[in-house]
Amino acid sequence: MSIEKTFHHFGVHVTEDVPGTKWIPVNDIFLNNPSNHPQKVEWIFHPEGSYEEGSVFEPHIAYTVNDLDAAVEGKEIVIAPHEMGGFCRAAFTFEDGIQVEYIQLYPGRAWFDDEV
Repeated sequence: MSIEKTFHHFGVHVTEDVPGTKWIPVNDIFLNNPSNHPQKVEWIFHPEGSYEEGSVFEPHIAYTVNDLDAAVEGKEIVIAPHEMGGFCRAAFTFEDGIQVEYIQLYPGRAWFDDEV
């Protein structure tokens, strides 16, 4: 089976909350739905105390894929495949100088709030 890969969003960590984000308890962060942003940007805000001191938050590009395990096979893993928010499995790799997020959505699901 070939891997189907579709651009989903570009994720940027910010130092203060951005209008339109909502609290995502499973990740301990505030996020917006990037499908509602004209440029498909995901704003990620980590409230103080929700992360380890010295943490570095890198921007990332994200793709939906039809086979998460195949998409990350042989790549440099930053965050291993994991359940995320009840709507998908996701993993982060490091490729071509940037973190890449791969998302395999569950059938009939979209984003944290399913507003896509």
